[in-house]
Formats: sequence, structure tokens, C-alpha cells
Amino acid sequence: MIGRLNHVAIAVPDLEAAASLYRDTLGAKVGAPQDEPDHGVTVIFIELPNTKIELLYPLGDASPINGFLAKNPSGGIHHICYEVDDILAARDKLKADGARVLGTGEPKIGAHGKPVLFLHPKDFTGTLVELEQV
Repeated sequence: MIGRLNHVAIAVPDLEAAASLYRDTLGAKVGAPQDEPDHGVTVIFIELPNTKIELLYPLGDASPINGFLAKNPSGGIHHICYEVDDILAARDKLKADGARVLGTGEPKIGAHGKPVLFLHPKDFTGTLVELEQV
């Protein structure tokens, strides 16, 4: 069902410092900040030859990233994202197999402009999983 790894998302307490680290220290191609109000985050994508890194920074007081950073003040890996061909078929199979889909269970449009869903970390060895339709 899952395809390639789309990205690894890292929550960061200082977005510009993190972007600078990847751009200036590691020599990566760093995109521009992009506000995602529906998800409560500002993101910057780091382009790598085989995948992407997504830097996440809170957008507003209600951001889900605030709680993560409260527990992990230095930041850290927040979630991993896998590609799927059909997000509704993937959702239905996962739910039938007992996996919990977060939120309403209906896909939202993610930072790449494509439908996404998140899966409960307790069902996936402690890892928050995002699925993105490609």
C-alpha cells in the first residue's frame, strides 16, 4: 500500500536557524517558508536527492507543534510521510485493520497541495505517520 518515503518532518524551535543549518552547514537546497494555517504550522522544505526534510514551526498559539516543542524544547522528529496512490482506499483498509486515523478521518490538503491523513502513533510503533496521495 505505501510507496516511497515522501519526507521526514522535524519540529524546530527556531525556523531560520534550522534552515540556515541545512543551507549553510550541510549545503542543502532550502525552500522558502510557507504558512499552512489549516495545519497550524509554517514549513520549510529541504530538497534532498532521494526525499525531503520538512521543518515545522508553530503558526499561532493553537498549533499542534507547540505541545511537541514543550516536551522537546530542542525540537526533533515529529512524523514521517509515506506516499500512497489512493488515500481513501488506504484509509479504508487501515481502518478495517484497526488503525486509527486522526481527526475526522477525511483527508485535508497538505503543504504539497495534495490530500493527506495522519495515523495514530500508538498504532505505528510510537511514530506519527502521515500519508500523502501522489
